[in-house]
Amino acid sequence: ARGALLVDRTGQLVAQAGEAPTFDPTAFASLTAADFSANDHLARMLGEHEVGALFHQGERESMYLADVVRRVILVVLFDNRTTLGLVKLRVRGTVGTLGEVFTAMFAPGAQPPPRMADGFVGEAEDELDRLFGE
Repeated sequence: ARGALLVDRTGQLVAQAGEAPTFDPTAFASLTAADFSANDHLARMLGEHEVGALFHQGERESMYLADVVRRVILVVLFDNRTTLGLVKLRVRGTVGTLGEVFTAMFAPGAQPPPRMADGFVGEAEDELDRLFGE
């Protein structure tokens, strides 16, 4: 993989690793969460409970998105130097490990998560306005 991003279900970028993306990661995180949510709704229309993974194939660049305990989405960015099968194989173990971490983090009695810094919401709104030209 060229890189990976961890996005929460509300569209916030949690972490990224690997090559720095050539696109705006904040906008990408928002669109990723919306994409996953839309596909969850489509799955329910087809009688499925939820979507566990999505795959978007491009001519040279592709991405694999995997649900992690309905808390976050792991996005793996890769090019034509690897195969989808290899990405899925490697992601399976990672999703399991991340699932354990997030389950423990949100378990009753776990330490409360740190609070967002004052002004974060205002800055995020300003960034979204800039992205969408408002």
